[in-house]
Amino acid sequence: MTGINGRSANNLSIVTTVVDALLAFRRGRHKSGLLLLGAAALSKRVNGLGTATSVVLRLVRRFR
Repeated sequence: MTGINGRSANNLSIVTTVVDALLAFRRGRHKSGLLLLGAAALSKRVNGLGTATSVVLRLVRRFR
């Protein structure tokens, strides 16, 4: 059985950020989608950026 290491966790974070971006585009939130895609692209260099961006966007939408 293989555990989750840092590299696979980062890849999972990138994939979930891209999925969030696609869902944002589908819901008509084009600015959020672009922001999430940019964060996913930068997540390769800055670990956790995509996840942090996704969480911040959800909080902003919730408290609006």
